[in-house]
Amino acid sequence: MKKLFFGVVLTSVLVVPVSFVSAAEGVSTHVEESRAVVKQLHANLKMALVAGMKEGGPTAAIAACNVQAQPITAAASSRRTGLHVGRTSMRLRNSENAPDAWEIRVLEQFEARSSAGEALSTMEYHEVVEQKGDKVFRYMKAIPAGKPCMVCHGELIATDVLKKIRVLYPLDQATGFKPGDLRGAFTISQRLD
Repeated sequence: MKKLFFGVVLTSVLVVPVSFVSAAEGVSTHVEESRAVVKQLHANLKMALVAGMKEGGPTAAIAACNVQAQPITAAASSRRTGLHVGRTSMRLRNSENAPDAWEIRVLEQFEARSSAGEALSTMEYHEVVEQKGDKVFRYMKAIPAGKPCMVCHGELIATDVLKKIRVLYPLDQATGFKPGDLRGAFTISQRLD
């Protein structure tokens, strides 16, 4: 079993061991390990957001997200294993997180499943797909909009917060959410040998 180490830059570097195995050992192993990567990534992103909030409230948190979210997410990826980790949404704040066709299909599926009563907090999807002649494991985990998210993503956003969002993200579409809405999803892909 291979070990994959990824770091996250906040104030210091956090190193968390995560292992990925070959496709022959089964997709279920990829699912379990994708869950572990997503859990750690969520914790690291939340840590940066909380630090920003403590430092200077919502406007500082937006600035922290603007500077730190992409590097934190990229740090979860690994060139050695071919693991690619990201975040995406149908309503983007950062255009670098735009979904591909497969992710759009899964996000639409998540919306339908949520409308049918399934909890977003545990919603996920995975499959092995053919991409450019390669078999690729794909995984997504829904991100529900929680009450704390409403400060920067809700229907009623303070004027100073909205102004900061518009400065940092001029093409922002990620407002107007209600608690419990589908905010987006974590996404993982890995080419299988």
